[in-house]
Amino acid sequence: MFIYNLKVNRTGILKTIIICFSIIVLGLIAIVILSLIKNANVEKNYIDDQIPSSEVATLTPENYTNILKAVHNDLNTYIGQKISFTGYVYRVNGMEENQFVLARDMDIGNHQTVVVGFLCCSEKAKEFETYAWITISGEITKGNFKNTEMPIIHVTSIEKANQPENNTVPMPDDSFVPTAVIY
Repeated sequence: MFIYNLKVNRTGILKTIIICFSIIVLGLIAIVILSLIKNANVEKNYIDDQIPSSEVATLTPENYTNILKAVHNDLNTYIGQKISFTGYVYRVNGMEENQFVLARDMDIGNHQTVVVGFLCCSEKAKEFETYAWITISGEITKGNFKNTEMPIIHVTSIEKANQPENNTVPMPDDSFVPTAVIY
């Protein structure tokens, strides 16, 4: 028969438990700090890309539908934002002589598209035929069209443009992070 004499040192066990607990807590704190630093860097990238709302934001085919969606979803945030973009003149019944939609064709798959765009208001609207490609600069305002509140671009400059090689834009996705300004 073997007999083991095991002497338990209560102080040693308590120290071991405290050290293990401390290591676990320090590890969790390190993970949280690294996560905060990573999120701060991501947020910093968005902040660095922002432009002051007094500058003109240029919409591109890649961000067009995301920004269109963000402005329609939260119009009050974007009132006064100056934007510039290219599209074609599109008109529907019920529009006034100085109104048009600066439109793009949004690809919805299976070689199908739908017309999307901002309603625009300009005294020079009648100078441009329907489906003519133009570039506008203007300011986002709030207005009504057929008893529906919506953004209306008050056009400050308008000029003829060439039709792009690819005139479609993608469907909105989650790549645009809405902020108080368009960047």
